[in-house]
Amino acid sequence: MTENNEYKYATFGSGCFWCSEAVFEDVKGVINVVSGYSGGKVINPSYKEVCTGRTGHAEVVQIKYDPGVVSYQALLNIFFKTHDPTSLNRQGADVGTQYRSVIFYHDENQEKLAEETIKRLNNSGVYDNKIVTQVEPFKNFYMADEYHQDYYNKHPEYGYCSVVISPKLKKLKEDFSDMLKK
Repeated sequence: MTENNEYKYATFGSGCFWCSEAVFEDVKGVINVVSGYSGGKVINPSYKEVCTGRTGHAEVVQIKYDPGVVSYQALLNIFFKTHDPTSLNRQGADVGTQYRSVIFYHDENQEKLAEETIKRLNNSGVYDNKIVTQVEPFKNFYMADEYHQDYYNKHPEYGYCSVVISPKLKKLKEDFSDMLKK
């Protein structure tokens, strides 16, 4: 554990924030995951506004983590493995710029690691297509309504949760079981 509570933040957009939140909540070293919006031009946008695709925001999760337990690189690895980073403005049935794959870096090291990871993955041939994930400086974060927070844990029986989120969590457990809290 990091001394003096020197926690850091990671902000990722990988489609629907309900999915992303559920994925990162169970990772060791993750202190908190909040669903919200980043990267747009409207101050404190509503969900309805973001859904139009005209505000410039992406649905994101802001992850507060302990770098003494989990590295930013490990979070990047999970990010890239639990969504399709080669799909432009789309994740499954969720379509629009608000569902784009994006990394909002908080410092130069995060930017460097994100760019290096994308280059390494593109060169590895692990994906049939090139990664379209955007890497942008973090400027703002607006928390989504309480209704959207911890959505999967509150509604695991809902169709979207069982059809879309549960398979992502299964993949997370298969690929990163040693990094999970449970």
